[in-house]
Amino acid sequence: MRILVIEDALALAEVLAEGLRDQGMAVDVAHDGLAAVAKLDLNGYDVIVLDRDLPGIHGDTLCQMITERDDRAMVLMLTAAGSPTDRVSGLTLGADDYLAKPFHFPELVLRVRALARWRPSSRARTLRAAGIELDPGRRTATLDGRQLDLSVKEFALLEALLRASPGFLSTEDLLEQVWDENADPFTNTVTVTVGRLRRKLGSPPIITTTPGVGYRIADG
Repeated sequence: MRILVIEDALALAEVLAEGLRDQGMAVDVAHDGLAAVAKLDLNGYDVIVLDRDLPGIHGDTLCQMITERDDRAMVLMLTAAGSPTDRVSGLTLGADDYLAKPFHFPELVLRVRALARWRPSSRARTLRAAGIELDPGRRTATLDGRQLDLSVKEFALLEALLRASPGFLSTEDLLEQVWDENADPFTNTVTVTVGRLRRKLGSPPIITTTPGVGYRIADG
């Protein structure tokens, strides 16, 4: 799941980004509307956490721009303007959800995950292939009925591969979907994480590799 946090308060933006990354999400950050547009033109996002009062391009205008895009992301407005009138106004602009500051971080996480599930292009809630069942909402994964004990990144990696199955994901695809724009393209973190995940999935290998193409989970 890839998230874009658009927030001009630098400290809050960093707290949001780090907190969401700790939940296994790939998170990019923009501090004004112009930077946000540049990132939206470059990357695809599942959910956008959008501050309303932004420099460069106001959050209201940015929200309308996002909703007009093909395969648009879901928008969670996060703003200090929390009256019922403000909420109605934000939702009228096209926001999919609205959360007033100050907020409870676990609630924000739940709302972000719910929006990702509600996104029109999202797949079925429970992902299945090769004996694996993964529920992104409940954060559970089993193999042939056996509970898998996965780290945050292992879970996110497995989710990405299951969503793509039986297709391939390259190292670059996985860096984009599971990590974020800060990931070093020359790092071996994908190889290391895939290796750990393979060991937890056991034999015979469920994740296969095709040199020059990428990784995949073939169902059957």
